[in-house]
Amino acid sequence: MTALTRKFIKSFVFLVGCLFLAISPGFAGSVRQAVYDGQFYPENADELTALIRKYTELAGKTPFTFPAGAILKALILPHAGYVYSGWTAAHASKVLKNQSYKKIIIMGPDHRVGFANCAVSDAPAYETSLGKVLLHPDAGNLRENHSNLFKSVPKSDAMEHCIEVQLPFLQHYLKDFAIVPIVMGPGDAALYAGAINGLLDSETLIVVSSDLSHYLPQDQAISTDRETIRHIVDRDIESLSLKNQIACGIIPIQVLTRLALDHGWQPLLLHYSNSGDTAGPKDSVVGYAAIAYFKMPDTPLQKGSRLMDKKKGELLLKLARKTIADRLHIQIKEAEDSSAGLSDESFTARRGTFVTLKIHDQLRGCIGNLSADKSIIDGVRENAVHAAFDDPRFPPLTKNEFNAVAIEISLLTEPEKLAYTDSADLLNKLRPHVDGVIIKKGPYSATFLPQVWDQLPDKASFLSHLCAKAGLSSDEWRRSGLEVRVYQVQYFEED
Repeated sequence: MTALTRKFIKSFVFLVGCLFLAISPGFAGSVRQAVYDGQFYPENADELTALIRKYTELAGKTPFTFPAGAILKALILPHAGYVYSGWTAAHASKVLKNQSYKKIIIMGPDHRVGFANCAVSDAPAYETSLGKVLLHPDAGNLRENHSNLFKSVPKSDAMEHCIEVQLPFLQHYLKDFAIVPIVMGPGDAALYAGAINGLLDSETLIVVSSDLSHYLPQDQAISTDRETIRHIVDRDIESLSLKNQIACGIIPIQVLTRLALDHGWQPLLLHYSNSGDTAGPKDSVVGYAAIAYFKMPDTPLQKGSRLMDKKKGELLLKLARKTIADRLHIQIKEAEDSSAGLSDESFTARRGTFVTLKIHDQLRGCIGNLSADKSIIDGVRENAVHAAFDDPRFPPLTKNEFNAVAIEISLLTEPEKLAYTDSADLLNKLRPHVDGVIIKKGPYSATFLPQVWDQLPDKASFLSHLCAKAGLSSDEWRRSGLEVRVYQVQYFEED
């Protein structure tokens, strides 16, 4: 039997299976068989391995230095046939060497079916020529917890290539990982990002499966793709949202850009090529890019050191004071207009903020938002009011207290889940004066800003007080089931 005949039979069986999947919701539980082996990549495992090694060797000739201390968080990789895009895709080897991930979230665009929102497979595993890759339980969690956005679409699961084509490279470079395969149709990228953000931890990698421009003459494609890559590297979500024809995976790219902005991940171009450089004609090409996203090592965020300079921090302090004064009907010189300075676009960035009030170094109110769901300027305004008048631990601030109040503003990095094995490991991983800490167990949760380490420098005492603040037993941190997230802070305080 010829290879062509085998492929015909396989395609016929596949199409029958698609029909069966479409009419039989009980088909869930079967391994998602390889569909595009023999088309996008070799069907024979030895041939596939040899081809990936060949492309990896070619990629090794591209100069690259892994940023010192950086942590790889995400990749954008192409998903065309390997003869066209394999050279660029193999540049993933430059950043995946010696890496390990328990979970890989693969986000790609719908090419085959047409549906709103996202498709997430309910198969237990995907199979390629190199073997099976299990699905991570978070695939089911997405469908269960965000069923309005993520659902099983059997026809897409069986027909879409953007997930499958990524797997052989990941199987070759990494070991022992499970996947969350997400095929994205039209919908709200911000909502997608919000749901996916809840799945992220230190052992998760995101892979966006996307090609760039399609079927332009090579010179025009290079110019168009160069602009697209610039928008991606600049994390320019506005430009990426306005232009929908610059990449087939534009929606997953928009989602990744939102996550990168929230978490401070820095994109870096690893390689660019198009099909005219590899195996196709030059009058109609498809563009490919490999882009890595890194998180730089965490350092303490001291006053004026990162995120904002000291002058901008002073403007935020004036804004908080004026906001409280307005509620108390007090006129102050800050009303002479710091609003012009607040027009800078850095104040519109979304970030968690806290406003803390003290009188004679004693806490008088502290309220904030942990998630980056508000702009800095809106967060400071709202939290200044809440800290002054709505903190349940204190009565509302009075006019007589206003001049005695000292204001402090904290700007937060996005909280990240802290993986730990037991209470001793938890103590070992906490960093006094660096980490703000959030704990959660069932309906109970609480946080301490990093500044609280000044009053509670002992790790065990810090956690005990935090548990008590959450309404839990003070030794709850010694037991299992406590979710812990950490974040860092840059803060400004009035002189």
